[in-house]
Parts: sequence; C-alpha cells; structure tokens
Amino acid sequence: MMAEFGAFALMLGLAFAIAQLGLSVAARLRRSTVLAAAGEGAALASFASVAISFAILMHAFVVSDFSVANVAANSHTEKPLLYRVAGTWGSHEGSMLLWDLALTGYGAAMAIFGRGLPKGLKAVAVATQGALGTVFLAYTVFASNPLARLLQPPVEGRSLNPLLQDPALAVHPPFLYSGYVGMSVVFSLSVAALVEGKVDAAWARWVRPWALFAWSLLTVGIMLGSFWAYYELGWGGWWFWDPVENASFMPWLVATALLHSAIVTEKRGALSGWTVFLGLAAFSFSMLGAFLVRSGVLTSVHAFAVDPTRGVLLLFILGATTGAAFVLFAWRAPKLSQGGVFAPVSRESALVLNNILLAAATATVLLGTLFPLIREALTGEAISVGPPYFNLTFTPLMAALILILPIGPLLAWKRGDALGVAQRLWAAAGLAIVAGLLAYAVVSPRKALGALGLALGAWLIAGALAELVERTRAFRVPAAESWRRLTGLPRGAWGMTLAHIGLGVFVLGACFETGWRAEAAETLPLGGSLNVGAYHLALQGVRAVEGPNYDAERADILATRGGKLICRARPERRLYLANGQTTSEVAICDQGPSHLYIVLGERRTAAGQPVWLVRAYWNPWAVLIFLGPVTMALGGLLSLSDRRLRIGVPRRREAAA
Repeated sequence: MMAEFGAFALMLGLAFAIAQLGLSVAARLRRSTVLAAAGEGAALASFASVAISFAILMHAFVVSDFSVANVAANSHTEKPLLYRVAGTWGSHEGSMLLWDLALTGYGAAMAIFGRGLPKGLKAVAVATQGALGTVFLAYTVFASNPLARLLQPPVEGRSLNPLLQDPALAVHPPFLYSGYVGMSVVFSLSVAALVEGKVDAAWARWVRPWALFAWSLLTVGIMLGSFWAYYELGWGGWWFWDPVENASFMPWLVATALLHSAIVTEKRGALSGWTVFLGLAAFSFSMLGAFLVRSGVLTSVHAFAVDPTRGVLLLFILGATTGAAFVLFAWRAPKLSQGGVFAPVSRESALVLNNILLAAATATVLLGTLFPLIREALTGEAISVGPPYFNLTFTPLMAALILILPIGPLLAWKRGDALGVAQRLWAAAGLAIVAGLLAYAVVSPRKALGALGLALGAWLIAGALAELVERTRAFRVPAAESWRRLTGLPRGAWGMTLAHIGLGVFVLGACFETGWRAEAAETLPLGGSLNVGAYHLALQGVRAVEGPNYDAERADILATRGGKLICRARPERRLYLANGQTTSEVAICDQGPSHLYIVLGERRTAAGQPVWLVRAYWNPWAVLIFLGPVTMALGGLLSLSDRRLRIGVPRRREAAA
C-alpha cells in the first residue's frame, strides 16, 4: 500500500508542477500577486509531494520490500543498512527521483528565499522552474517509475552493484545532484532576465549566491567521485577522463566561468549577454550529463542505464529545453545593455580572458567526450579518446588560466596598472620559480614538466596570499593597522582567497602524483616480495574471510623501507554472492601526504603452488589532490556566508524604503 501511496505522491508532485507553471505564467501576464503567491505555493507542494515519494522509496529499500521492482533489482537483505539506503539513488529510476527531489527543492527554495526579486522576474523564474519540474517529473512518472510493483515478488533481490557499495559513493550522488540541479535556478533566472529584457548589477547579485552554492556542492561531489574511483576501483589513479567523469566536469567548468563573469556584470554592468549565456549553458551541460549517464550511449562503471528508448526521451527533453532557451537568447540578447567599456589592461579584461580559457577548456572536454559517439554513429567504428588527447589540449589551457589567475584581483576596474601589479607579485613569482627549480634539481628522476606544474601551483598559492597582503597593506602600515584590515575583510574576500589556494593545492598534488608516481606488479607466492619506489613489500599470507554479503581473500603484506616496518597492509579480493561479481578492496598506507597503494589480484597457479597478482603504487602527495577541492568548496561556502552576497542590493533598497 505504501508503494502505491508513493506513486500517487509522485503524480501529485507532477500535477503541482504543472499548476506552478500555469499559475506563475498567469501571474506574469496579469501582474497578479495573488496568482504569483499561488504559483509559489504550488512549488512548495510539488517539493513536499516528491519528498514523500522519495521517503517511501527509501523505506522500501530499508525494509527490503521486493514487491517493488526497483528494490528487487538493486537490493538484498544481506546488504548493510547504509547501502540499502544508498540503493534509493543507486539505480536509473531512483537517481531520477533524486534529481526530481533536488529540482523541486530548488524551486521551493526560490519561492521562499526570492522575496527580494522583482515580481515579474520572480514569476517568470518560478514558471521556468515549474516547466523543468513538469518535464522531468513526467519522464519519471511515465517512463521511469521507481515505485512500480512486481506481480510475483522474488524471495531475494539481486543486490546493488558491489562497486557502488562504498561510503564515499553513498554520499557522492546527493552532493553531485545538488550541484547539477542547483544550476537550474541560474537557468530559470537567466530565462526570466531574457523575458524581462533586463540584466543589471542587481540581477547578477541575485544569480551569484545560487551559482556559488551549486558550484560548491558540485565541487564536493566530483571530489567524492574521484576519491571513490581512487581507492575502490583499484586502478591506482584518481582521474581517468572517463566520459561520465567528463559529464560532471563540464558543468563545473561552465559554472566557474559564470561565477567570474557575474562579478563583471555586477560591478561594471558589462558582459551581461555572456553571463546569461553561461547561466543557460551551465544547466544545459547538467542535462547533457543526465542524458549521457542514463541513455546507454556510454559504457562506464558508473553509468546508470542501458536503455535506448528512455535515452531518446531524455534527448528530447534536452533538445526541447535547451533549444527553447537558446532560441530565446538569440532573440532577446541583442537588446540587453552592453555595459561600460574598459581598457585592455584591467580587471574586466583579466576576467574576460579567464572566461575565454574556461570556455575553450569546456569545448575541449565536450569534443573529446562526444566525438567517439558521433564517429561510431556515423561510421560504426568504435574509437576511444583518452588521456593523451586531454593532456595535449586541456592542460595548456589550464596552465594559461593559472598564470593569469593571481593577476586579475590586483588589477583595478576599468583601467589597471600592469607595472604596479608586477611589483606586487614579484615575491610570488620568485617563490614559484624557486619551487620549480628546486623540484627539478632535488626530486628524482628529473622531470621538467612536473617541475613546471609545481611552479604553477606555488604561483597560484603565493599569488592568492600576495593579494591578501595587498588588501591589508602589510609591511607598509603599522602592524595594528594591518591586523585591523585583516580582521575587517569581508568573508567574500576570504572565500575567494581560500578557493584560489585550494586550486593551487590541487595543482601541486596532481603534478607531484602524476609526475613522480611509481608502480610495480608481480605474481607472488607466499613469502614472495616486490619493490615499488623505495619500499619493499613481502606477502606474508592470504586467508579467507566472510563479510556481511561477500566472501573474500585477504592478504597480509608487510611494507618496509630500509629494513624498517612502515605498515601492514591487508588488501582484499571480494566475491559478492548475490550476483557473483568480484571486486578489489585496496589497502592504502598513509605516509604523510603520500600513499603506498596496494591491490590484491586474482589467484593463479604456478609450479603447482598458488600465487597472487599484487600491484603496488607509490603516489606522492596524493592527499593534496583531494584536500584542494575541499578547500575550494569551503571557500565557496565561506563567500556564501557573506551578508552582502546573501542579502544583496534589493534587501537594502527595501530597508531604505
């Protein structure tokens, strides 16, 4: 009975989304505050209905109700509780319901927290959010119902993919979807700005908090996915340019460009059309990611479905929504105000160059992701685009972006002083050069590109600190005055500094791990050993262990360095009984910020005795790869806590009135 009630609540959510769309459109046409309030109430009701449906689906997973087809296909009674809960969004149907929950939740948040928006703009934005909710809820109800019943329920379910039974991946989708779908608010506000024909500083101020919140959550979501791939898949790395990884990375790149472009629109009234374009593109790329992951056109360990029929429906939704939005943009954008002019050397110019590089990087990733699909559709020939392509095209663009990033905040608006900025950054440049030369001279083997990457990371961190020094006028005024300035800095400034430092930390970790990692693989009998980097690994034993829903072989490996015991690693190779799938459970020995990474492979027989394939990696400074994005996200959330950014211009005007 509960499943039927959940399905009814989902259909009720669709009905409220349709009402939200209709009432808000009528409110805009008639300029009626009553109809506008009714549309906002429908947005809240739609979210409440979808939340009830989502809670009922989660309950079905927790109690293992195998009469629900989704539960029978993706759960098992022996699964730990955490993974039964995570099974709610671990399938195509459940993940779409999570998408709907986030989409209607953002619509409700806009209705509640958008009190400072002009009435016409808000009505159009709420209507657009209702239109998005209508199409995605209709898709879920009619093509991807997560609460459909089975006429003959099985005694036991088929369980969730073992690779997805992991704590990091249990929380990865909620963060990722909160970031993905958060861009829908920016999309709706951009559509509303085009309809109203006005994009000004106040509009940019309204857009930035939503974009910043979604960007921060998306950053955490991507980091969690990368961390999961690092220690769960056993490949030894943290990023593989997998098409599904790219599907989440492209919205992040566009959202990053949007955050910087919106600053120019807010401060100078310039780039208004470009900022609106990015607002439309950010959520369009999110919908493209939803299509790629759920259509069956990609083969990936974290793709959700192989279903061409539903894929065509998602492609239709993508084409209809983005097509309508960009047709509106082509019609209305030429009428938008272009804002003030600025010199080639200015903060505006630096932010424009920042946006050009981010847009080019996005186009590069998009081409590398879609070209194999287009080529296969046209010729039937399957090809793959891997790291060599992205290293050759994407990396130089990011290097150029990192070079200009510390310069922009030190330039003045409208017309900057290049010589003055160079004087302020000479210490940061010197520190970066010393760091690069030192790495090239000391770290073995010598790698020029790796040393250059470390210099760029150091430049980014030192440049962010130099901007902080400039704000406080440190070493030029008394220490008490510098401290007063430091403690009086707005949280938005601290957030920007923290985000730039986080990017620098990530660059340091990525360059060190990529440039100086070491790996080794051998088949070892009991008592056998291998060397990786400066470490000696000895296989002491392998024993059988039983888990809650798997059987495993667990190795006992001693890791030593110079005869000194470093750690005792226990990697596993697991067999999940419900579906017969095997996985590797990696053992990671922490050595400060570096990792000794060990994987146990399959059992073989050699010379009449059992041997095991053991792969080992030395990943120097790998912790920084994951610490950097966390720092960036914290910077975004810290900026969001700034009262000026949260409340904005409209609230001040209300207070004055």
